[in-house]
Parts: sequence; C-alpha cells; structure tokens
Amino acid sequence: MEVWLLNNLSTFTLAVVVVGGIVVVAVLGSALTRRRYPQTASGDHNEMVGVVLSMFGAIYGVILAFVIVTLWTQLENAENVVAAEATAAAQIVRDAQAFPPAQRDAVDRAVDGYVHAVVEQQWPLMRDGQGDYNRTAVKLEAVYRSLQGYQPSSHSEQTFYDEAVDSLGDVAGQRRARITQSSQQLPVLLQVLVYGGAVVILPLTFLYGIRSRRIQLLFVGSVAALIGFSLLLVLVLDRPFAGELSVSPAPFKEGALAKFWTGPVVPESGVADAPAGR
Repeated sequence: MEVWLLNNLSTFTLAVVVVGGIVVVAVLGSALTRRRYPQTASGDHNEMVGVVLSMFGAIYGVILAFVIVTLWTQLENAENVVAAEATAAAQIVRDAQAFPPAQRDAVDRAVDGYVHAVVEQQWPLMRDGQGDYNRTAVKLEAVYRSLQGYQPSSHSEQTFYDEAVDSLGDVAGQRRARITQSSQQLPVLLQVLVYGGAVVILPLTFLYGIRSRRIQLLFVGSVAALIGFSLLLVLVLDRPFAGELSVSPAPFKEGALAKFWTGPVVPESGVADAPAGR
C-alpha cells in the first residue's frame, strides 16, 4: 500500500491527503470532545494533561527525529551507491579505450547491455520494492566475459585492464548494495512507535482545555499539522527508490555512459556509425 501511494500520487497530493487528513480528523475530534464533555473547556485538568502531553511529546519527538534522520541518511546512501556503481561502469568504458578495437567494442556492448538492463528492467522493479538480482545477472556476466576473454599485449594495456577489472568488482559490489536497499523499509517496531505515537498524542490535545473554541481548534490543528508533516516525511523517505523523492537512474545515462543512450552518430562522410549493441 505504501509503495503504491508513493508511485501513484505526487508529493503534493500525499501532503494534502496525509497532513490535511490528520488536521481534519484532529479538529473534528477536538470539536466532538468539547461538545460531548463541555467541562474540559474549563481547563481544570490542564496541569495534569500538560505534564502528560509534555512527557509523551518529548519522547515522541526524539523517536521521530531519530527515524527521519535515519531515513534521510538511508536515502543519501542509496544515491551514493547508485553514483558509485555508475561511475565504476563508466570507468570500465574509459579503460577499454586502450584496448584493440575489437576488444573495446566487445566491452562497450557488454556495458551497454548492462546499463540498459539496470535502467529499463531492474529499476521499475526497484520502484515497487522488488529488487530482483536475476534481472541484471546475465548482463553482468557478459561484462565479465568481455574482460576475461582478453589478454593484454603491452604494459599500457595491462595497466588499463587491471583498472577495468577492479572497476568491475566495484560494479558487482555496488549492484548488490543497490538491490538490497531497494527492498528495505522501516522495521515494524519503529512503524508502530511512529504511527501509534500519533494516535496517542493527538487525543491528549483534545483534553487540554481552552475557553475559546477557536483558540483550542487552532492549537489542536497546529499540533496535528506538525505531526502530519513528520509522518509525511517518514512516508516519502521510507522507500529510497519509490515516489517523487527517490533515487534517480540518471547517473547511468551520464558521462562515458551517455553514448549508450544516444542515436547513431553521423560522420562527415554521411554514413551513420552503428550504435553499440545492447
């Protein structure tokens, strides 16, 4: 349900639904409580309610801050992993420029197939929280074979070959980290604390008596809006590869990898060069 909401609703729409919904429910709940128990407006129990509200609010605030910072760090880590994987793949392409034409083209074709498989096949699954290792396994093996079948014949080629092999190892490692992160989410216990805490704190604000109905509704609505925005952040950050605020596959289309996403280049002779095969 969470992934579906992120992938089918814009962040603005989610904000309206989540924050607006919580504010409306809180305001209605406060109004109904005031009507059903008019004695709460006198504020006779404000001292006790204030202590409980302050204690619960402090604990809940610490939990929310911890969760939001953790999820934001997780999103940044996912972006770094994607960038590192794309950089390593681009480095393989650059190193292959030192190889003979036939071997260089073989490496380009293999890397081309891999980056297209990542963006076109694996990324949609990752947006749904279903990281499938098999989607790019064959393409990654093709990159390995393109390097394993080549024997450098000079010191320069050997140097670039060794660097390409090291970069391929980085691609494999970052690929596993990326796919693992695509299926991660907030542990159930933390979800209970985050969402359950809101259910506990909001009703407490209904019991804090203020003689002015308008001021009380404003107080309750403000607390509800703050909690709603916090829950919205938790929702959009929980899945680093889903929704508008998610990791982009753009690094796989930039730098040395950009040539795999462009059409054939027409040289001065007027004959188009064939693009690298996927």
